[in-house]
Amino acid sequence: QANVKVDAKKRVTAGLLGIFLGGFGVHNFYLGFHVKAIIQILLSVFCCGVGSIWGFIEGILILAKKINVDATGASLQ
Repeated sequence: QANVKVDAKKRVTAGLLGIFLGGFGVHNFYLGFHVKAIIQILLSVFCCGVGSIWGFIEGILILAKKINVDATGASLQ
């Protein structure tokens, strides 16, 4: 039996949120990185979508297991 926290975040959910809604920082809100998410929103609005590119790349990194933890340090499932 694996010792997994009940409230552990799903890697696939976070990755897909990053790919499809990364410009709105949804994946970072999901993972608990609220300040980072707000910065992504501001970059998307004021810098012609730069936050969207950043979110897309982070989504890929999450799915590729390069980003492995949420804001509390818990491993992604």
